Amino acid sequence: MDRISAVIITQNEERNIGRCLASLKGIADEVVVVDSGSTDQTEDICHAHGANFHHHDWEGYSGQKNYAEGLAAGPWILSIDADEALSDKLRKELLRLKESSPEEENVYSFCRLTNYCGYWIKHCGWYPDEKIRLWRKGAGRWDGVVHEQLEFLHQVKQQRLQGDLLHYSYYSIEELAARQVKYASLAAQKAHQQGKKCPTGALAIKPLWTFMRNYLLKGGFLDGKAGYEVCRMSAFYTMIKYARLKELWREKQEH
Repeated sequence: MDRISAVIITQNEERNIGRCLASLKGIADEVVVVDSGSTDQTEDICHAHGANFHHHDWEGYSGQKNYAEGLAAGPWILSIDADEALSDKLRKELLRLKESSPEEENVYSFCRLTNYCGYWIKHCGWYPDEKIRLWRKGAGRWDGVVHEQLEFLHQVKQQRLQGDLLHYSYYSIEELAARQVKYASLAAQKAHQQGKKCPTGALAIKPLWTFMRNYLLKGGFLDGKAGYEVCRMSAFYTMIKYARLKELWREKQEH
């Protein structure tokens, strides 16, 4: 495989970025970090690890990631978030892949395993959470405001690599709740722009269904207390999304 450029977007990621960059050693031939205004030690840590650090004003998740890819010199792009790291097994898979000659239309996905307050969540609808993270430069672009997705410009052949992408996302229930509110509000705005409305009874039924689905049907109970909290926060996300959507339509009618 030709050279791999790892691309990362950051803002105040001093507690995560060092672990992320350390996991890329021996895998990425270049690391491009695009930062949108960190005020902590993120930049110093990136320089210490030899990353190419760039400042760029925030233009949304998709815009930042597309900008970062444009700065990459390598023909293969490895997209990774600052709060993620390659597991040992995934590193071995990537090292094996680097010794091969993959076809240009190949893209590679990883399973993402999320850590919540020190617990690895293996159910709750959070795992395997497969993500395409390695592709030929120029083959696709990020699109979307909430949970940005890769859109490929031509037909690709997807292959899942063994090993997990370790996601150190939530250090407290307060962090998870704040993130849920943020993403739920963005999801409501997107739904409103698409003309979707809050169905009758949705505020009562949909959060309950979300909890039952993730806790019982998707095995959240197997993750113990942490699984219960994750499923409860997923229901909270659903409630906020529909409450905000209903509010947006009410505000539009008032104006």
